[in-house]
Amino acid sequence: MGGNWETDERRALRASARRFAETEIVPNLAAWEDAGAVPRELHAKAAAAGLLGVGFAEEAGGEGGTAVDTWVIAEEIILAGGSSGLLSALYTHGIGLPHLVEAGDPALVERVARPVLAGEKIISLGITEPEGGSDVAGLTTRAVADGDDYVVNGAKLYITSATRADFYTVAVRTGGDGAGGISLLLLERDMPGLSVSAPLRKMGWLCSDTAELSFDDVRVPRTNLIGAENTGFYAIMGQFAAERLSIAVQAYATAQRCVDLTLDWVKQRQTFGRPLSGRQVVRHRVAEMARRTDVARTYTRAVIDRWQAGENVFAEVAMAKNTAVEACDEVVDSAVQLFGGLGYMRESEVERHYRDSRILGIGGGTNEIMTEIVSKLLLA
Repeated sequence: MGGNWETDERRALRASARRFAETEIVPNLAAWEDAGAVPRELHAKAAAAGLLGVGFAEEAGGEGGTAVDTWVIAEEIILAGGSSGLLSALYTHGIGLPHLVEAGDPALVERVARPVLAGEKIISLGITEPEGGSDVAGLTTRAVADGDDYVVNGAKLYITSATRADFYTVAVRTGGDGAGGISLLLLERDMPGLSVSAPLRKMGWLCSDTAELSFDDVRVPRTNLIGAENTGFYAIMGQFAAERLSIAVQAYATAQRCVDLTLDWVKQRQTFGRPLSGRQVVRHRVAEMARRTDVARTYTRAVIDRWQAGENVFAEVAMAKNTAVEACDEVVDSAVQLFGGLGYMRESEVERHYRDSRILGIGGGTNEIMTEIVSKLLLA
């Protein structure tokens, strides 16, 4: 483990995240999965525990710290028995809020960032559209200037926490075609013409509510513009590295949790008079699970350290995401296999990780797009 991931402060942060996960999350997670959402009060409890605003500046209502601190929390919540789905629900502000905080408009920070980071309000990010996923430059939701307002028409799909959100950071087209015509606009739940669909039914991430947004002549004050007009594409791109690295961390942490669960299982599970761990084919499979996980963690953390140091690691970020996702895919599959019939049951934790992990190679840019990014940069 890299030294800067294991400072005294971060060890204390890990302990705090683990306590929170063990007391507030793990006992309730199955019920939240059945309910299809996490309760709003969980955000307030996480804020009270000093875990919600980490990674956001104190001036904006956060706890301070860097992206690494947020990923230390994410790792520990998963390792304690939480899940990537839980993280996507509780920490949606990790993708919904950075653009607004970075733009630095004091009025928006006061009205939006502070209550979100205090766990009183929830914010979502609306980029993906029904006609196009990762093609941000081609989005069609339009915002037309009209006096002191913009009038917004269009739709957004697969929006995390949309059914619970009070605010939406939405990518809209304010200018011409392509990347240069996109802006970010803050929409609010009670604006006339904004409607939220029923929760979408998903394979995994069951406790993380997801919905479609539609905008029918929604009037939004110009003061809700996030950053300068027509600079939204670049603001979105600026956050992509953090989102992709976050998914890579969730992937290797999920893999590590499944390694831990499988190690316990194969030592205690008896078949034909001896534990599963007594069989070479099982021992070797567990060894491979551990190897893939350790490589993914070591490489991802190395890329994160370089990214934090300000290096240009665009290609390496894409490689880290794919490396960690691939490791996670293999490990969750092996975990279910070694748990046998129990691994296929909803009562086993590995079953949830198996379903939850499938989105990691799709969200934040698909595996194929990551590979395309690497190939373009290699051959440039």
